[in-house]
Amino acid sequence: MNTPPWPPGAERTDGSAVRIGALVPLTRPGWVEAGRHLLAGLELAVGEVNDAGGIAGRPLELVVRDTAADPQRAAAAVDELAGLGVAALAGEYHSVVARAAAARADALGLPFLCSSAVLDALTEQPTQWVARLSPPQSRGWQFYADFLLAAGHSRIAVATQPSVYWASGTRILRDYLTPRGGTVIELDMSTLTPTAVCDELVGHRATALLLLVGHPEPAVPIVQSVRRDQRLAEVTIGAPAGQPEFAEWATLLGDDGAAVPFLRYRPERLGPVGTRVETTLRERLAAAPSFVAFEGYDTIAVLADLLRTHGTDRARTAASWPRVNVAGTRGQIRFSRVPGIDVWQWAVPPIQVVDRDPANPDRFRIRHAG
Repeated sequence: MNTPPWPPGAERTDGSAVRIGALVPLTRPGWVEAGRHLLAGLELAVGEVNDAGGIAGRPLELVVRDTAADPQRAAAAVDELAGLGVAALAGEYHSVVARAAAARADALGLPFLCSSAVLDALTEQPTQWVARLSPPQSRGWQFYADFLLAAGHSRIAVATQPSVYWASGTRILRDYLTPRGGTVIELDMSTLTPTAVCDELVGHRATALLLLVGHPEPAVPIVQSVRRDQRLAEVTIGAPAGQPEFAEWATLLGDDGAAVPFLRYRPERLGPVGTRVETTLRERLAAAPSFVAFEGYDTIAVLADLLRTHGTDRARTAASWPRVNVAGTRGQIRFSRVPGIDVWQWAVPPIQVVDRDPANPDRFRIRHAG
């Protein structure tokens, strides 16, 4: 049940719930499985906060809105949630959606802790209202490029679709690889079939193909075509955006989905907080929790700490990002101003390149860590 809105930034002292708005992709064309993991992490942390006494004795309430990977729908949800009096916003997985939400949050003066979107340009200008847990795309994808170079790949094809996110990823890879002797060959999936991709790989003598496309379409048919083409038996397929992290990938592709390296934002070994949370999330999800679920949990852990320490006034919350020092599931979380990034940023979230083990596709192998 929705409670009446109150003036932006106002404190409530009547014992009513402290509300956090959650933006999550829960229906197509959003990545539903990622949204389910994100929401599981958010909800687990809210439950633990309330079990520990809430926010100064007031219960913490999550008000969830489905973005369905639609930027306009997300912006409208931010307007609605602001009117409902939420103390802050949390969540979102898709970068182009998070960017729309961040713009509205900045305009409305509503604190937004972005859980999982990586696009560097999350806002068009520096803002005090937005912070982010996941690493910026430039850091993660340059790390992935180092992995490719170390593995001996210099002719790298990218199968891509029209998108700000994919275009940004292609640019990061090209700018980083070209001065180091690499070549990036762009394959436009708006004009190519999966079979034609195979011919392009042969013609360009590419040794790696990166999937900068949607999942399951056209990612799954591309993988199947490449795996079945004997000319491409030595070609590495990669997915820096993390599609193979989720169970749906393994379900749809089986053995074909193994040995596809992707970026994962967690350490090699979890600490006490991460180990405890992983156990509970595994039970809730009936599957191994992805790094996205950990990002959801950490989002609420940070916001709850801010609200307990500094109160629920929105301006005070936004002014307190640089004071955050929270033990998260994947390390100690602190925010700073990172050069080239216009939001408050957790500067050192852990990054790995991981794939599914061909001998056991349910098990992950760490290929590159830092």
